[in-house]
Amino acid sequence: MSTHEHYFTAEPASPAEQQSVTLELAGREVTVRTAGGVFSPDRLDKGTAVLLREAPSPPASGTLLDLGCGWGPIAITLALTSPEATVYAVDVNERALDLLRGNAAALGLDGVVASRPDGIPQDVRFDAIWSNPPIRVGKAALHEMLLHWLPRLAPGGAAYLVVQKNLGSDSLQRWLTEQLDPDSYAVSRFATDKGFRVLEVRRAA
Repeated sequence: MSTHEHYFTAEPASPAEQQSVTLELAGREVTVRTAGGVFSPDRLDKGTAVLLREAPSPPASGTLLDLGCGWGPIAITLALTSPEATVYAVDVNERALDLLRGNAAALGLDGVVASRPDGIPQDVRFDAIWSNPPIRVGKAALHEMLLHWLPRLAPGGAAYLVVQKNLGSDSLQRWLTEQLDPDSYAVSRFATDKGFRVLEVRRAA
């Protein structure tokens, strides 16, 4: 990856040579394909591992969202756990989306829909959102992204966001509390694990 290229680059210019990674997701050993130019291509990153370990079980059916999906560990976990659900997986990185489509197909996960943000119909509402948000895109872009997607929670739905403590998890929690209508949303710290916070944003039923 070049010094000017990031995992949130839409069209990575770095080599697309794929590799296989075997890991455990949703209590099952799976082998996936990853590549350079996407987030954490060699392993399950620590933040995502914390989210997958700490977040409560997703709804068994309905519509779920993996926001910033990368090659797909969260979306795959959601789809394995809730095979009757539709799992939207959103990323700006086309290479990551292609990898996730291939990984989902290889695992027989027909409910996974990998898409750029503008490819999700505006009327879709989500029963759960799980995300390891791209903190390094910068505060303005991160805030814009969260304020676009969190209000699309369905009534009674909840979002779980994993953020490293030293990258501003507590200030993000305060900001979300200030920005979201307190009559409609409850923002709380759901879990703390290995230097990460899992924040919960729950929409009133």
